[in-house]
Formats: sequence, structure tokens, C-alpha cells
Amino acid sequence: MKGTQLHHPLIHIHHSNNDKMVHHKVTIIGSGPAAHTAAIYLARAEIKPTLYEGMMANGIAAGGQLTTTTEIENFPGFPDALTGSELMDRMRAQSVKFGTDIITETISKVDLSSKPFKLWTEFNEDEAPVTTDAIVLATGASAKRLHLPGEETYWQQGISACAVCDGAVPIFRNKPLAVIGGGDSACEEAQFLTKYGSKVYMIVRKDHLRASTIMQRRAEKNAKIEILFNTVTLEAKGDGKFLNALRIKNVKDEKESDLAVNGLFYAVGHTPATKIVEGQVDTDSAGYIKTVPGSSLTSVPGFFAAGDVQDSRYRQAITSAGSGCMAALDAERYLTELE
Repeated sequence: MKGTQLHHPLIHIHHSNNDKMVHHKVTIIGSGPAAHTAAIYLARAEIKPTLYEGMMANGIAAGGQLTTTTEIENFPGFPDALTGSELMDRMRAQSVKFGTDIITETISKVDLSSKPFKLWTEFNEDEAPVTTDAIVLATGASAKRLHLPGEETYWQQGISACAVCDGAVPIFRNKPLAVIGGGDSACEEAQFLTKYGSKVYMIVRKDHLRASTIMQRRAEKNAKIEILFNTVTLEAKGDGKFLNALRIKNVKDEKESDLAVNGLFYAVGHTPATKIVEGQVDTDSAGYIKTVPGSSLTSVPGFFAAGDVQDSRYRQAITSAGSGCMAALDAERYLTELE
């Protein structure tokens, strides 16, 4: 995605001062589909939410991971596709229209140990905290990248971290593609890409797949998938505009070669943006916030999680939006009970 993010007169930055305590009824932390869907639902319920969209939080512009996606063709209601930034601009405008107070600051610290919860931004870490009755955390997760030479040049010009999001775009159709990774997600992504690519190479550093037996078998049996074991990628190469090859090395015999591919998909995991609540709420071993199945409820009453911050499986714009709706309804119920 080229170009930078947002936004117009709607941006504002608050600097709270020591002599005035700021209290919000409900605070949303995040700026993607989960955050804005929660904001739209809460605002329409006349619970004026405050949304901290962050300022390049986790190195990503306001709007989240979708702002790095060029074309979105699988979000219902947009048959002609639109860019990730356009979709997030529309969601943001809708949040504002219904009365969400959007603050372009990054929350740097949260205290969930007592009620009301306390929040600090990067600008007011040494001042009195902002307090809030409820929090919806929707900070997302970022795909792990390998930072290969050439990666920045060909990011979204042949390199992606989401096969389901980008695999169907025209530049990959009937072309050789590669997936880096050896786990379940890598096998799933490779399998998915066989619908579009002429051939899919799985590049695996070890001499075996880490995936579950059933996923391994599926990958091994698929005639369009070739698994390159004991192999690492050294460089992404292309014509300056699009990716057309990978420099790879066999770690056993140290031989290097060029692999002709027009697409490279990372399947080496994601990192959820949960650092600000680390140790204060139950998470799984990878750091994703645990929610009660079928809800956004966490181990801390009044603290709700939505989107990729609690979803390691689907990670789609539409599922994030759906869980943002759930978080808003759960938060509304919680606030009603408080009263």
C-alpha cells in the first residue's frame, strides 16, 4: 500500500493536565475494523465512546493492518473492491458521525488492578491517568516478517503475510508461488494458494514439517505443492516493480540458487499487540488474550477483547468487525449492570 494514512480535521491530540481528571465511560484502544465496529455500536447506543487510535502504534498507521493491504475484494458490500485505507477511512468516518471521540495518541500503559481502570498515553505518562469504567482492547496482531533484502521493495508487490487476503489477486494467478513456514498455517496457506497459482513451493528450514499429521499429509499429497526442506530464503528479487525470484540456500550443502516465483507468503506466525496488559489478563502461550467462547469477555470484568488481539485463527477484517460488535454489546450490558 503506497501513501500514508489519514486524516483530516477529525484528528485531535489531547494533552491531559494534572489539575483535571479525565474520565471515560468506555474506552476503545485500537483503530481497525474491531475497534471501529465497537465504536459505531456503542455510539449508536448513546454511550459516547472514546477511541484511542494510536500514532504509528506497533509501527502501523491508524487503521491497522488493513492499511498495508492494496485491494480488498472479500469484504461484503463492496463488489468492486477497495483499498484497505479506503475501507478504514469509511469506518472511521462512520464512528465520528455517530459521536465517537477519536484521540490520535498511543496508549502506553494500562492498570486493570482496580476500578475504574487507569490509562496513560505516551504524552501523559508522568501525569494523572485517564480513568474509564470499561475497556475494549482491539489492538490487533502483526504478522512476523523476515526482513529479507528486497522485502520492502516488493511488500504488497509480490510479498504478503496473508494468503487468504491476497492470494486471489491477479498478479498471482497461474504463477509459481512460495510459502515460508512449516506449521499448520503454512500448510493451510499453501493448500489455499493452489487454487490460484500454477505451483506452490513450501520453503522449510528444517528437515520436517511442524504441522499436524493431517495437514502434513494434505500438503505432501497435493500435486501442486513442492516442499523444499532444509532451505532458507536469502533475498527477494524482482524487476524493481514486482517480485520474480527468491535467492534460496540449502542449509545442508550450502548451495545457493534462484527460485522463480511471483509471490511469497509468510506463514511464520503473528505477534498480538498485548504488551500493555501483559500479566494483568489471561493470555495463551502466544500472547493472545483468552476470551470466554462466544463472547469478548476476558478474565477481568469490564475489560473486553476484540479482533486479532484474541483471534489467532481467522484474522479477517470481517471476523474482526463481528467481534467488535460483540465487544460493544458485552460492554453495554456490563455498563448497564454497573448502574
